[in-house]
Amino acid sequence: MSKLVVVWLEALVRGQVDPSWWVSGVWEGRPIREFLERRDIAATFRFLHARGISYGVIAGLVGVSANRAAEIAKGVRQVTAYDVLERIAVGLRIPRTVMGLGQDRETSARASRLADRRTGTVASSPRRRESPGDEARAPISALTRLRIELDDALASSSVAPLQLDLIEESASEHMRVYPSAPPTVMLSRLVGECTEIRILSRRRQPAAVQARLSGIAALLATMCADALMRLGDVVEARMWYRTAIHAADDSSETRLRVLVRAQSAMLPYYFGDPQQTVSLTEAALAVSAAPSSSSALAAAGRARALARLGAADEARAAIAEACKLFDHVGDDDSDTAFRFPRKRLLFYLSGASTWLGDTSQAIQVQDEALRLYGASPSVPIDPALIALDRSMCLVRDHRSAEAAVSALDAVAALPEAQRAEIVLTRVTDVISAIPARHRGSEVAALTDYVRACRERGRTLASGTPVLDP
Repeated sequence: MSKLVVVWLEALVRGQVDPSWWVSGVWEGRPIREFLERRDIAATFRFLHARGISYGVIAGLVGVSANRAAEIAKGVRQVTAYDVLERIAVGLRIPRTVMGLGQDRETSARASRLADRRTGTVASSPRRRESPGDEARAPISALTRLRIELDDALASSSVAPLQLDLIEESASEHMRVYPSAPPTVMLSRLVGECTEIRILSRRRQPAAVQARLSGIAALLATMCADALMRLGDVVEARMWYRTAIHAADDSSETRLRVLVRAQSAMLPYYFGDPQQTVSLTEAALAVSAAPSSSSALAAAGRARALARLGAADEARAAIAEACKLFDHVGDDDSDTAFRFPRKRLLFYLSGASTWLGDTSQAIQVQDEALRLYGASPSVPIDPALIALDRSMCLVRDHRSAEAAVSALDAVAALPEAQRAEIVLTRVTDVISAIPARHRGSEVAALTDYVRACRERGRTLASGTPVLDP
């Protein structure tokens, strides 16, 4: 299990609620029980937060997002749905009767059966005399009741339309923030959202509702996987990508099925065998029913991996295919996660041309890509990786000292929390490409800097809980 996940679980354990609080606790000079009896969830959340439990931990315990927990505490959102109140009672270990929720159905049923056994009764009303037609009518009546109950079950949903809209809006907000946020920060934000989707998906939902939930789950799982990949947690990232693919397939949304496969192909490109990237991108393209920006992403990823494998002719043909697809269906400029604007196409083509050894072409592509990302990019990791492609070009042009300096500058320009393993691994590729006889003081300085960044990253990971508010 990754250190990041261990920290998360430890944070949850530390955040477990002491049930005695609900008996003896006081909030704003009054017993907390009074707030519970009124189902004042805002006061309840603030009471817990004052005891050092973050809104992220509260969210994980009750199955809502951290943002939603904070909004409830501030009174921006009200909690009235019975099933949400039940989740809060169970997650925070509040006695159900205190909140006026009564016993759960299973407990009530057991009590009823026990009472029947003790009294020896089966029914409380006397049995009437059956008429000759009752025996014939009974099966029809039972069948009718069964049909009505089955219709009710098929139409029932524990997710209100407005609730589903809000969940989708929250997922969209995560995708907007994701490219600019450090991976550890995003993981802390995504935990509560994934918890809520997990709880809702465990209940039987109508097909249309479940498809929407699965689509949201696929996007959230892909962001989790990508964040873990950036941190270099390959095993956990691979498992989350697998979950994302499962959820996307369950959504039956073709574009989403293509997208998550294309995104998962990045993991072996950076941390494994590029041949797996080729296989995954080809699987993504095979799923495509019609050209889309996601299929253009898959094609560009395939071209870059083929170039890294040294399959020059295939890579150049794949570059042409990716450009053709992008010209047909490419996204407009956007920094939202999982969009594929021109600057991201150029990012992929930069890698392809670099691995092919076409340094003049690569530098031209890099210049255009960096121009589109801008001087102060909101997506800092992509330009850093493009700059490291430039460093690799300098190595190929036998300018090792310049390559080392430019690589160090690319990493140093990143905010500390963004100096993730995905960047440091690419720097290591640059160092490895420099012949030993050309490794002067600049390369030594770069090597030391990478080592210091990794050490600092380990310190931050061990000392900063993931689920901070």
